[in-house]
Amino acid sequence: MWSRRAVLGAATALPLIGLAGEGLSATPAAAGLASMTAQARPIGVEERRARIARLQALLVEQKIGALLMESGSSLEYFTGIKWHRSERTTAAVIPARGAVVVVTPAFEEPSVRETLQVEGDVRPWNEHESPFDRIAQALKDRGAPSGLLAVEPTTRFFIVDGVRQAGGGYEIVSGDALVRALRLIKSPAELALMQIANDVTLAALASVHTRFQAGMRSADIAALMDEATLALGGAPEFSLVLLNEASAYPHGSAQPQAVRESSTILMDCGCTVHGYQSDISRTFVFGQPSPRQRKTWNTVKRGQEIALQTATIGVPVGRIDDAVRGFYEREGWGPGYRLPGLSHRTGHGIGLDGHESPYLVHNDATPLQAGMCFSDEPGIYIPGEFGVRLEDCWHMTEGGPKLFTPLAKSIEAPV
Repeated sequence: MWSRRAVLGAATALPLIGLAGEGLSATPAAAGLASMTAQARPIGVEERRARIARLQALLVEQKIGALLMESGSSLEYFTGIKWHRSERTTAAVIPARGAVVVVTPAFEEPSVRETLQVEGDVRPWNEHESPFDRIAQALKDRGAPSGLLAVEPTTRFFIVDGVRQAGGGYEIVSGDALVRALRLIKSPAELALMQIANDVTLAALASVHTRFQAGMRSADIAALMDEATLALGGAPEFSLVLLNEASAYPHGSAQPQAVRESSTILMDCGCTVHGYQSDISRTFVFGQPSPRQRKTWNTVKRGQEIALQTATIGVPVGRIDDAVRGFYEREGWGPGYRLPGLSHRTGHGIGLDGHESPYLVHNDATPLQAGMCFSDEPGIYIPGEFGVRLEDCWHMTEGGPKLFTPLAKSIEAPV
């Protein structure tokens, strides 16, 4: 399954991003940083069982026989299984009644069982056998030989098609609403892990920005960020560093850049703690900012504030984007998505995935509810010059939005 790190790497032609990650050890650059994750507690078995019970109640209510999902964040959410996607199918059936069934290659079974946290039946398949026959049999054994079968929305077509052919009698329906009903609202345990992940990323940014030097490349700064994140106990997920004109493109440019006097340095970074993600952006100026850099930076900070001020229980989340974009247009940016201005949505949901629904974009009518989590990142981009993005994540409460990290204070003190 593509990670955000991989997507950003492809989008920016690799030289822009330090892809340090798993396997790195802290270097002298990260000396003096101590782990912040020692007290982090992974999601427990009882919470996963409760998620499955809630899902099964929805399946019964809607007369759906089961939910099918393959490896990915939803499989981890319900079962604890952390597994990659490949041409070999690993999938789970959560029936309306009865225990989970996991189908996986026989030689992968021991590894898959290591992270399975709920009661379930693991059914291996050998290389010459069909995993889809195993899935179809599991559905029959759990009382769903035909009828409605919901499919988790990111499950690949060849798996859905294989199960359809093996089963023969299923009406395939989207499982998006079923999954969203649970994953949109974060539990206290999930919020606690996201808080720690955001604390790690902000502390790493605070450490790294004091080490900027003239001549540094994007990859040099990204490597420092990954090293600091590791030293602080996080698992680096992505460290996007955009310099100078490249900062005018939200995910970068293939043109090599280096730090120089008055460089714009845009960092968009995140890590995971027990699977839950952070996502923070800060824009720095190396040396003395120009009046245009300062005004743009202050405008983006005001955009962040307007997003939070608009967030009230029950409001369609798309109105948050409308409010920010309206302010920018009054300031002379845009209009709409036109450049110079804000070319992307104001924010995205976040949790086990770095980007997940709902989204802070005009056409998303999802009512804002307590427990939903989002990024707040209404950047401004000026092609040929620079871009500014400030990003902090927040979660909704009955009393209003609550930030995981404080907004940047000023262009001189962004962390």
